[in-house]
Amino acid sequence: MEDTDTDTDTGTDIGTLMSIGAFARRVGLAPSALRFYDDCDVLRPAHVDDATGYRYYAPEQQARAVLVRRLREAGVPLTDASVVLDGTDEEARAVLQEHATRARETAASAQVVIEEILRALPGGTPWTTKAKAKAKAKAKGNAIAKVCVGGAELASAVRQVAPAVASGPVGDEFPVLGHILIEIDGQEVRLVATDRYRLAVRTLRAISMEGDPCHVLIAASEMKDAAAWAMRMPDVSIEVDREGARLRSGARSRTLPTADETVLPFPDYRMVLDNFPMTRHRLITDRAALRTALAEAGYGDAPIILRTDEQQLALTPGEPAPGSDGLMLPAICTGPPLRIAFDPHVLLAVIEAGVGPDVLLEISSPDQPVVVRSADQGSFTTLVMPVHDAAADK
Repeated sequence: MEDTDTDTDTGTDIGTLMSIGAFARRVGLAPSALRFYDDCDVLRPAHVDDATGYRYYAPEQQARAVLVRRLREAGVPLTDASVVLDGTDEEARAVLQEHATRARETAASAQVVIEEILRALPGGTPWTTKAKAKAKAKAKGNAIAKVCVGGAELASAVRQVAPAVASGPVGDEFPVLGHILIEIDGQEVRLVATDRYRLAVRTLRAISMEGDPCHVLIAASEMKDAAAWAMRMPDVSIEVDREGARLRSGARSRTLPTADETVLPFPDYRMVLDNFPMTRHRLITDRAALRTALAEAGYGDAPIILRTDEQQLALTPGEPAPGSDGLMLPAICTGPPLRIAFDPHVLLAVIEAGVGPDVLLEISSPDQPVVVRSADQGSFTTLVMPVHDAAADK
């Protein structure tokens, strides 16, 4: 009888485990989502290889993973999903009923708005099946690289990284920071922007790709205009050749003026990510609630203080009123209690750029860059610098 390897911590038979890719396909979740659920203790892998860091999952974890997926498909925030997963039946029922009520109210409001917009729209020609087929035709040429992505996905990626593009005095001093870096590498396309205080990286999975890895710099204003154009296309090809770059969809194309990188070298953002300090705190909360709190709090130019206390997030101005605990939001918090300060306008822009119902903040210390990720969108990452917390010095 053959011996089988066993995880000494969990007693799991390693021979029965599935890789993260195989488990992702089995339960209908993206590997990036599984990594996120590991980070926030919602769905930990059964085994992590000490040498490689690879995650492996057990067959008995499938039911929990499928329930997580179904809750997320229904738009349930992780703070509520955790109650359904690990709370009592009564607590789960109350959370789900409350979420269903909110979802009905939101859907009714959205329907009214959409119907009003539709009535105001002029008549137009629908995107026909024939036109879609033409849009997918592959143009030949002297391309160094050509990668096809969804038009709406590209437009969304530009919207997400654009808030990190430099403007004002910083943009005047460092013109390259007014550009968006587009990297084509393997089957991925990355859009990168930074203003030295923020760094945004969005990764898109290619529909198809040919040619060699390459990268180009596009002025942010040009990229925003191109994104509005791409939004109307089912898919677009990003083509890079010796003459420059362009977007193409069927017979339609749009030129992307490129910057000379020998004159405007873009910062090595990979060095920042590769040398990022170890995360000591993870904070997950409802993205819409945090966005509303930042937008409506009226902090002016004062910093906003974020404090974690058990399973709550407290938001207060840098100089709170005596006896004020600030605004409290439900949250999933790991690590010791934390106090950290941000420029509310900068943090608001970062939160607004995210997608999905939740936002994750990964924090090493109050004076180091903070990673902000959309919970189920591990392909979008933003780094934002905290500000000095003068009140903490007193």
